[in-house]
Amino acid sequence: MSGDRMDSNFVIYLSRHTLETTLLLSAPMLMTCLVVGVAITLIQAVTAIRDMSLAVVPKLLAMGVAGLLFGNWTLQVMLRFFTEIFAYIQNVGR
Repeated sequence: MSGDRMDSNFVIYLSRHTLETTLLLSAPMLMTCLVVGVAITLIQAVTAIRDMSLAVVPKLLAMGVAGLLFGNWTLQVMLRFFTEIFAYIQNVGR
């Protein structure tokens, strides 16, 4: 981080770090939804079943399982990010 003042370099750093953290946190859920969606689409194509509930229910279940599996890691990443941000805010206030 740069000094105790907010300059353009820090704003760029903060913007980039925020976007990277957002992508990192959303990746497990997005990838889970993608994999389950492709699998369900393949099953529907092979069996010629076009029921919408067949596509939604497995995705919801998979998202719930992914939330349980990655919840602790997600919380740790978010806490680390917010701790860094609040530490910088505290330093600026002095």
